[in-house]
Amino acid sequence: MKQPNQSLEAHIHALLEDPAQQDNPLREPLVSLWANHQDLARRIDRISRISDAYQSMAKQQEQSLTERLNKQLRQLEKVARISDRYQNMMRDLNEALREASTHDALTGLPNRRLLVDRLKKEAERYARYQRPFTIAMLDVDHFKTINDQYGHELGDSALTEIARVLDAEIREQDLCGRWGGEEFLILLPETQADAAAKVMERVRTAIENLTIRAQTDSVNATISIGIAEYQPGESYSETINQADHALLVAKRGGRNQLSTARAPSGA
Repeated sequence: MKQPNQSLEAHIHALLEDPAQQDNPLREPLVSLWANHQDLARRIDRISRISDAYQSMAKQQEQSLTERLNKQLRQLEKVARISDRYQNMMRDLNEALREASTHDALTGLPNRRLLVDRLKKEAERYARYQRPFTIAMLDVDHFKTINDQYGHELGDSALTEIARVLDAEIREQDLCGRWGGEEFLILLPETQADAAAKVMERVRTAIENLTIRAQTDSVNATISIGIAEYQPGESYSETINQADHALLVAKRGGRNQLSTARAPSGA
């Protein structure tokens, strides 16, 4: 008889081993059933091992795929960062090249190229809308003497400081640039010669009161100014020539002063 602590399989095994049960008509079906049970148990165990192995392999493949995907994402992020840095570098380089092509390296003011471009546009605007504009040519008085007496370092400092004052004293709509050497050009849009003269007198006074220092040396400088208002039918180059001529008159008149070109009769 089955004991309380005896498992079912142990009980069946005991029955099959019991000699007293050899003639029991249920023994053969029990043997067959027991054999089928063990075969089924082995199959279930094999299927379980296969399933466990498959799940383990699938998990490893999933982890491997995730790792590869994460690695590719990290590589793409790295490429994106490199691309962003490259684009920023190219943008900064293009900006630097544009700045270098349109601005003077020493003073930082617009150079002749940018000034000419703006002068062309002002002349075209006059042709369409008859809006006046005036050109002022400025030259540092006795600049060669400053260079010869104090050296080119102070000469460069003088040009830099004068450029700073010019840019600060003109109006927001005006454009001041370095025309070449110690010569500057100021474009005054929407301005006739008399109004331009008032602005330029303020500029001349500011330069006269400027003290330029370089190490232990200091020097004062003055400027001469020629003014010319654009006239109908002439080119901007002719207006520049008129301002140049007025500048020569100011220098011949004693320097540190301004002179305005006369408008042609009938203008």
